[in-house]
Amino acid sequence: MPEDSITHIDFNELNKRAISQPLVKHIYTADPSAHVFNGKIYIYPSHDIDAGDAFDDLGSHFAMEDYHVLSMNHPSDTEATDNGIALHVNDVAWAEKQMWAPDATEKNGKYYLYFPAKDYNGIFRIGVAVSDSPVGPFTPQQQAINNSFSIDPAVFKDDDGSYYIYFGGIWGGQLQRWRTGSFNAEQPESPFAFLPADNEPALTAKVARLTNDLLEFAETPKDVVILDEHENPLLQGDNNRRFFEASWLHKYNGKYYFSYSTGDTHFLCYAIGDNPYGPFTYAGRILEPVVGWTSHHSIVQFNNKWYLFYHDSSLSKGVTHLRCVKATELMHDENGFIQTIQPYK
Repeated sequence: MPEDSITHIDFNELNKRAISQPLVKHIYTADPSAHVFNGKIYIYPSHDIDAGDAFDDLGSHFAMEDYHVLSMNHPSDTEATDNGIALHVNDVAWAEKQMWAPDATEKNGKYYLYFPAKDYNGIFRIGVAVSDSPVGPFTPQQQAINNSFSIDPAVFKDDDGSYYIYFGGIWGGQLQRWRTGSFNAEQPESPFAFLPADNEPALTAKVARLTNDLLEFAETPKDVVILDEHENPLLQGDNNRRFFEASWLHKYNGKYYFSYSTGDTHFLCYAIGDNPYGPFTYAGRILEPVVGWTSHHSIVQFNNKWYLFYHDSSLSKGVTHLRCVKATELMHDENGFIQTIQPYK
């Protein structure tokens, strides 16, 4: 539910109707990236802090400064364990502020945390930090990933051992400022500046294979193209289906599922392709709008079942930048399509 529709909500009643409850309540968490490592679930969320900033369309009120790693023994657990601060912005030499949605992966017993932050020029970059433990603490690289930009990194390990990173987000995520291949610093800054026209192909997420050490791009990032039912790229004006932010990839029955948020229309959607690069054909909605402005998620398999991790703003009674992480089961039907989830009964 977008911000303008939450002022009349009875949150006690809403929480009774919610299909799941917050996994932690002592801090505000959002953008959960869930993974199974060594038979246990680890969740890498952003950490919402009430910094007193006014709401704006560029996300300036999302003034996060650190990451906590949550863990669970099973997705049905009613609470997750907070393993404390895993990385703080003060420990990242190149980053000034706004540690937004992260992700993590594992290789050869090492754990890699990928995170966006604004550098000292106000440009979002993506960094990597490494640990011997899935809960950290993580030691960041001295520089951001070379040629990285925008937000919302998500890392996918394919069956052949290749690792791919997906990223990007429009408006406050600055993806539209990179349309020419370099950052457009023209002022005044507006979330609507530099976007394609409504009748032009939509901006896309980016994907790149990672180097063997998982610390850099192994190639120039490529567009993650989403096609409509006529095999044409989705248009920028197709707000109910086009990409906005929150990339994720999972594999089911040999097919690649690229999922994402539509941002200002508040849907989680997905598209299906035959390889990690796409193109992906739009296939439907995963989650209807939640209370609060944003929608951001991950999809993970555990004990032969699939689960959606997501967030809403129910814990803060609708304060859009103070969110809480939740989880629910996700079902693929006999044809491989995801059954749309209603977050409130």
